[in-house]
Amino acid sequence: MKNLAEREYLTGTIESVVFYSPDTGYTVCKFSLEDGKSFTIIGNFPPLSPGEMLKVKGKWEINPRCGQQFRVESFMPVLPSSEKGVEKFLSSGMIHGIGPVLAKRIIRKFGLQIMEILSQNPDELTAVEGIGKAKLREIKKSWTEHKDIRELIIFLQEHNVSTALATKIYKQYGQKSFHILKSNPYQICHDIWGIGFITADQMALKLGISETSPERAKAFICYLLEKDTEQGHVFSQGKELEKTCRKELELNAEQFSSALEALIKKKIVIVKKIEKGQAVYLPFFYHAEEEVAKSIGKIISFPKIAPEFDIEKALITTQEDSSIRFSSQQKHAIRECLLNNLLVITGGPGTGKTTIVKAVVDIFHDWGREILLAAPTGRAAKRLYEATGKEARTLHRTLEYMPKLSGFRRDEKHPLQGDVLLIDEFSMVDLPLMYYLLKAVPRGMSLILVGDKDQLPSVGPGTLLRDIIASGRVDIVTLDKIFRQKKDSLIVTNAHRINRGDKIIKPEKGDRNSDFYFLYHKDEQKVFEIIMQLCSNRIPKKFKLDPLSSEIQVISPMYRGLVGVDNLNRNLQEILNPRQDGLKFGNRNIRIGDKMMQVRNNYDKEIFNGDIGKVMDIDKQAYRVTVNFDGRKIDYAREEINELVLAYAISVHKAQGSEYQAVVLPMMTQHYIMLQRNLFYTALSRARQLCCIVGSYKALHIAINNNKPVNRNCLLQQKLEAI
Repeated sequence: MKNLAEREYLTGTIESVVFYSPDTGYTVCKFSLEDGKSFTIIGNFPPLSPGEMLKVKGKWEINPRCGQQFRVESFMPVLPSSEKGVEKFLSSGMIHGIGPVLAKRIIRKFGLQIMEILSQNPDELTAVEGIGKAKLREIKKSWTEHKDIRELIIFLQEHNVSTALATKIYKQYGQKSFHILKSNPYQICHDIWGIGFITADQMALKLGISETSPERAKAFICYLLEKDTEQGHVFSQGKELEKTCRKELELNAEQFSSALEALIKKKIVIVKKIEKGQAVYLPFFYHAEEEVAKSIGKIISFPKIAPEFDIEKALITTQEDSSIRFSSQQKHAIRECLLNNLLVITGGPGTGKTTIVKAVVDIFHDWGREILLAAPTGRAAKRLYEATGKEARTLHRTLEYMPKLSGFRRDEKHPLQGDVLLIDEFSMVDLPLMYYLLKAVPRGMSLILVGDKDQLPSVGPGTLLRDIIASGRVDIVTLDKIFRQKKDSLIVTNAHRINRGDKIIKPEKGDRNSDFYFLYHKDEQKVFEIIMQLCSNRIPKKFKLDPLSSEIQVISPMYRGLVGVDNLNRNLQEILNPRQDGLKFGNRNIRIGDKMMQVRNNYDKEIFNGDIGKVMDIDKQAYRVTVNFDGRKIDYAREEINELVLAYAISVHKAQGSEYQAVVLPMMTQHYIMLQRNLFYTALSRARQLCCIVGSYKALHIAINNNKPVNRNCLLQQKLEAI
């Protein structure tokens, strides 16, 4: 038995590649030594092909399932030393344009000299039958790429930089990789998704960049700005940036100011004076905020064409057609939709927003005006369609996103076609999306924005709905009356009570027909067990709901912990879908029937962050997963599967914009940091037929009383006030 702690150098040949991840370079392959012994090696590599010779450094380890294997820490490519080895190497498919037949001809012509010829005089290959000018170009290009990436990996390995990172760098920059790494390695954290300042900084320091380098300071400031936008801020406070730079990089005031000035000169940041000091923007967000304010100003100042028909008669006709009697609030909202260029309708659950939207759509249709319906997510768009019977699209589809160009087809040159644009769930719209949307709104088109101002703000930067309302520059209709058909619903009643900071109302003892229950337990293990029972047995049995569909949804405030999203997903999968024939992906086992969520916008597939579907098929050989999203079957290749996560349990932010027949909501004091009124209110208002809260009274009390406003750095309200 090998000493597992001892590191070894081994030289051998790749027999076959069992697994390769294009994203990380993680590879599992069969490796054979010169004496014929073969075994498994694992590690991070560039793309490998059978026939390649490597000198690897690493150590032996025991895998519980696979037995003994060799974990590679670093490697060096080795050129084959025999004609047979060279022929196998050339025919492996690694050098595009050379197959087994052509490899034999090349060896017959050049023998072992071929490696030198490929590097020094590749044009000599035209002396081989079957290699013309086009084939030669293909071979030369492939050999250069093959050589470059290996040289880059060797260079970075000498500085203790991982092969996985080297592979990402080469995929981004190609032959420019060396120049970028030597001139400014911090560039990679701007250009390569998934690499942040910390990773780039570790590499830069290994490559010899000084800790006091101005490039390091500038990169760190940009990193802080990007982190702030991820937290929802449109800009960063200058004082806070300086404070963090002094603490983390030990910069003095002069070094910070110098770095900031250099960024301003290169137009990498924009700095504006504000009451509290300096607002430091990334340029896009500054221009987006400016343009959104200007565009809203233009819309509200544009002359409005009043309807030529009698609005009151239209209201009566619509009431009769829909067999609904509008309240005075609803009538007011409908009138305002017909009389304003820009209107915000806001209200909580059960206040009649959907009724108003349907009536407005019908009246505009009867008037002969074209109304476009849109929402931020696919689920919200589907609900809008179900409510109105008219086509509703996601905002990205409305603006016709073009993945290859990373932009929208609809803009000021190709504006939207129609008279009115109505957007539902507007609280989810962030500043960047609003910027692109308003660019595509032509003069004369009216905007109706419908949303709940008390829900969580958008995941992306800004607090658009709140700022538009607070500015006082746009007409607002606030709905606060709960309608009769909803009055008996404790879901609706308690959502409004939570929003006011009042205690929840529990159903009367023995009431088995309520739509709201609070199951008290302060022991986390017991809460976990009850959630398992509710989802697997009690709710499906009583309400005839499918536990593997989106009808039942667990929504947890946090990802970690026994009743956090991650642990609940693992355990709910085992209880609800205990198949063992799934596809192993990292530490996950994806199975047919699993409920999955898309966690990144994929514009090619028109599937967006937060969409939930069900696994319909798995092809293990092709490493492909097929997921059904509301009737659309979408295939995911190996490199795309990391866009999917289990969705038996999801976070409150991921649930925003969706509704579920039954919601199960754990609330524990362990979730203290996330126990906030608007979070609780948003989660509860996702339930249509049933909401079960499982947890402690103390956690409930904390959530209801924690009404700390979400403070984000943005100036849209002030800019709207100034128009």
